[in-house]
Amino acid sequence: MIEEKIFTHLTLNEFESLALEVFTYQYEKLSLYRHFCEFRKKTPRTVKNIYEIPFLPIQFFRTHTINTNNKYELLFESSGTTATQTSKHYIFSAQWYEKACTLSFQHFYGSPGEYLWIALMPDTTQRQNSSLVYMANQFVKLSKFKESGFYLNRMDKAFDVLHKSIEQNIPTICLGLTYALLDFAEQYSLPANNIIFMETGGMKGKRRELPRKEVHRILSSAFAVSHIHSEYGMTELLSQAYSQGNGYFNTPPWMKIIIRDETNPYHINLLEKRGGINIIDLANLYSCSFIETEDMGILHNDNTVEILGRLNQTIVRGCNTMME
Repeated sequence: MIEEKIFTHLTLNEFESLALEVFTYQYEKLSLYRHFCEFRKKTPRTVKNIYEIPFLPIQFFRTHTINTNNKYELLFESSGTTATQTSKHYIFSAQWYEKACTLSFQHFYGSPGEYLWIALMPDTTQRQNSSLVYMANQFVKLSKFKESGFYLNRMDKAFDVLHKSIEQNIPTICLGLTYALLDFAEQYSLPANNIIFMETGGMKGKRRELPRKEVHRILSSAFAVSHIHSEYGMTELLSQAYSQGNGYFNTPPWMKIIIRDETNPYHINLLEKRGGINIIDLANLYSCSFIETEDMGILHNDNTVEILGRLNQTIVRGCNTMME
């Protein structure tokens, strides 16, 4: 079974072999993707490596149902305004998504259950179809600390809990929408040497957009930490990439980021050059694992990735418009 191979420590050769197997499966199961591949004159018979696999533009998640099955347990929907269409991701199995996000985190940080979680974002009653909120709620449920929870609208309480975690040296992660972390930093400061502050993206209309380095400088100063961590995920993916404090992201073994030319999307696998981000997420077995995103970045020779923001003239969307 393909799914039994995905969440393993794949070597590069194993990853490429499994990606080709997933490509064949999705070509056969997804008529939309099959038509797209045929338009590109690409089939499982002609594709020989992962760089020849067609990447489905992410816009299709706004206009079509990308689902290899006729049923689903979760529906994730991107944030947006009345002027934009939102992406919809039909998740075949809630357990499968929980496994993907938990193992993605665990690959870099260990068990989420060993941390106290302070989530500075809407809870599940406010944003029922957010993949980010669902992930945060999963980590809160797994945590062995009863104080774990959502604190967006009670930052004074969040400060008290964080202060207590410092006194008791409890491993803590404060996971927040970027604008919420900046709001928190303006009101409170604390020496947080046992706390990981992790941001999840830009301001998306809540505040003036700032470069990630500037955001990290402000937060590092307020919280007296040397590094701010980051999470990179999206509605259309099941897995997440993480940066542990230097602005360079790493992916779990079943996920790979590839850079394409900004003006020629068929020219891919750029190194040390800015371009559009393509993502292979093998956990997307039941939707589409090969996605051409609207983000831009740089892939370095050590396989780390800088996320630079949005490509020009694309629809601005993201989890930070949740509070509209």
